[in-house]
Amino acid sequence: MLESQLPILIVLLVLGTIAKLATVHSNLEPGALARLGPAVLVPGPLRTPALICCSVGELVLAAGLLLTTHPLFRWGTVVFFALSTYVLLELRRRRPDAGCGCFGEVSSAPVGLRSIGRTVVLTGMAVMSVWAPAPGLSWWTLAGVVVLAALSPELEEAVDRLRYRAPCEQRPASESVGLARLRASATWRSHADQLTSAEPYDSWREMCWRFFVFENVDKDDTVFAVYLTGRHPAVRMAVVGRDDSGSMPEYTAVSA
Repeated sequence: MLESQLPILIVLLVLGTIAKLATVHSNLEPGALARLGPAVLVPGPLRTPALICCSVGELVLAAGLLLTTHPLFRWGTVVFFALSTYVLLELRRRRPDAGCGCFGEVSSAPVGLRSIGRTVVLTGMAVMSVWAPAPGLSWWTLAGVVVLAALSPELEEAVDRLRYRAPCEQRPASESVGLARLRASATWRSHADQLTSAEPYDSWREMCWRFFVFENVDKDDTVFAVYLTGRHPAVRMAVVGRDDSGSMPEYTAVSA
């Protein structure tokens, strides 16, 4: 049982390496890396080196798990996934609009509980594998693959890209679709009774996000941001106070 998790860890580490290096060399538009972790958490000039270092570290760990049984690589993998969990929690807190970047550009959806749950599961698998012999396959391997697939929003993004053959910021998405997604969310249900109207008085789109502005009972602006792809899209909310003149301020960010 213990050795059955090693193939999963090796394959995911290799895939993560390939995807990150492909993202670095894909000539993304300026600022694209600023929306992907772990590059989000470092200064601009260091974002590309940070992504490369992360991918190289994953490759070294994968090679060590495959070719040796040395505890350095086993415990190194535990530390890597534990740190990944911490980084995703920080991203969700500090940059709720950023993707985890776990598999490069395809991991551009905002960090959610599924992505965090996946790194927790991988950390547990890595701990189980510390005392395992050489990698082996069993029914436990298949079970691990099923669990991780259920926790991977990248699969939905990949399907969307195959269907639409365009990044989400270029796909058509009407205001009514975004509003329907908003009203189906727990975030909306938690704050709807604080609004003076069920209809927004302003709305606009920025890249993969649709923003809706409502007036609340305190005469402030409640801004909802809805991510436009995925079966369970992320919804963020912020309350923005108006100035003394009553004019609407510019909206530069929306937090959880």
